[in-house]
Amino acid sequence: MAIGNILKDEASEEKGERARMASFVGAMAIADLVKTTLGPKGMDKILQSTGRGREVTVTNDGATILKSLHIDNPAAKVLVDISKVQDDEVGDGTTSVVVLAGELLREAEKLVAAKIHPMTIISGFRMAAECARNALLQKVVDNKADAEKFRSDLMNIAMTTLSSKILSQDKEHFAKLAVDAVMRLKGSTNLEAIQIIKKPGGSLKDSFLDEGFILDKKIGLGQPKRIENAKILVANTAMDTDKVKIYGARVRVDSMSRVAQIEAAEKEKMREKVQKIIGHGINCFVNRQLIYNFPEELFADAGILAIEHADFDGIERLALVTGGEIASTFDNPESVKLGHCDLIEEIMIGEDKLIHFSGVAMGQACTIVLRGASYHVLDEAERSLHDALCVLSQTVNDSRVLLGGGWPEMVMAKEVDELARKTPGKKSLAIEAFSRALLAIPTIIADNAGLDSAELISQLRAEHQKEGCTAGIDVISGSVGDMAERGISEAFKVKQAVLLSSTEAAEMILRVDEIITCAPRRREDRM
Repeated sequence: MAIGNILKDEASEEKGERARMASFVGAMAIADLVKTTLGPKGMDKILQSTGRGREVTVTNDGATILKSLHIDNPAAKVLVDISKVQDDEVGDGTTSVVVLAGELLREAEKLVAAKIHPMTIISGFRMAAECARNALLQKVVDNKADAEKFRSDLMNIAMTTLSSKILSQDKEHFAKLAVDAVMRLKGSTNLEAIQIIKKPGGSLKDSFLDEGFILDKKIGLGQPKRIENAKILVANTAMDTDKVKIYGARVRVDSMSRVAQIEAAEKEKMREKVQKIIGHGINCFVNRQLIYNFPEELFADAGILAIEHADFDGIERLALVTGGEIASTFDNPESVKLGHCDLIEEIMIGEDKLIHFSGVAMGQACTIVLRGASYHVLDEAERSLHDALCVLSQTVNDSRVLLGGGWPEMVMAKEVDELARKTPGKKSLAIEAFSRALLAIPTIIADNAGLDSAELISQLRAEHQKEGCTAGIDVISGSVGDMAERGISEAFKVKQAVLLSSTEAAEMILRVDEIITCAPRRREDRM
């Protein structure tokens, strides 16, 4: 009996070298895929779904690209996951984290080929990552105390984040929008309070920030168009009259007048419900479900603004922002928490009418209205803005800031190199490899801008031998530039997350020495 038959038929396994090769190749292919989107001159990808409608997404956001891929290779999946985590955790740096992990594996592959054991490489990588992190910690700037400086830091971070996205043309405008929105949050990282509404038409420059909350709905006919000092009841309840709400109920009647009686009874029931709702002492009623003409008419008579079909995400946010809670029963008004705001009015954006709630209970709420040429542009603009908002809200909490443009990678690489010289044994080779992988990030930024990366990186390295150097790659002028002067900054938290996640992911893939693929489940013949 051969040993090969432990696994089911059709299950396959790859051992040792072959397994490792498969993981390396898969991971590097993923890294190469998103590599070209890195940096201010990065290119975009068009993702076309094979489903119905063949939706097209044009994007530059690493996480969005990777999320949409269907991947068979297990190592590639690991990289997709780290980009997802990076997106959830800090919101930006999704491309960098994958590229760095890919570069670490590219270096590791050479070391494995030189007969260095993966565990040795891993322990070298660990030392290097720790060293790189400390190098950054020594260089961080923290301007939390000085409001003016801190705001300009935030502006710089926002502009740096946006410069690699579609919004780079109007990055000052959008950076200001994002900073204003985040400053209103007063240190909370709950981005729920910032609502983004996309309205096609106009150009991206026409986007603006509005304090308060905008609901993408029209105000119904014959209803007050403007309400001051609004008391809002946010509800999720059925407001449609003319159906008997017992499913499968059959009503036998012996004359038409009986039908009319049933209808009248239903109408009465609805009227009672509306009376109960009005009894809360409100002047605005927002419902997630539809409101039929009859109850709407009753509300209009009572001078109450009734809004139906408030969108699903919108209603929870509306309750949060106005400080109310969503109600579905109206028997005891004292237990229902109403929302409040100073003014409800109708505004026009482009061709559409929307309802604007201003002076809401949750003071930090605001709405960013994005305008743009088409839905594709708007979706991408929203993704870019979301990255900027995430990074800013994280920075408001952890106010440590670094320079950008490949400067942090150079600082880390220099320290890691020095560590490699001091470390005896084979680990030093792994540490040296780590510093080469770090240098890949500025190299790729330069390559994507069509610059001579080898020349630039060697110039940069020479610059960084000086104390307190602030040189990085200035892709606009195509040379080594002073990052402090150009105001190119990044949040420390993002860089740290990139460094640690990519090291761990690379380590995980390096540990693999066998890939076992399960046999597919057979369908039994049901006939």
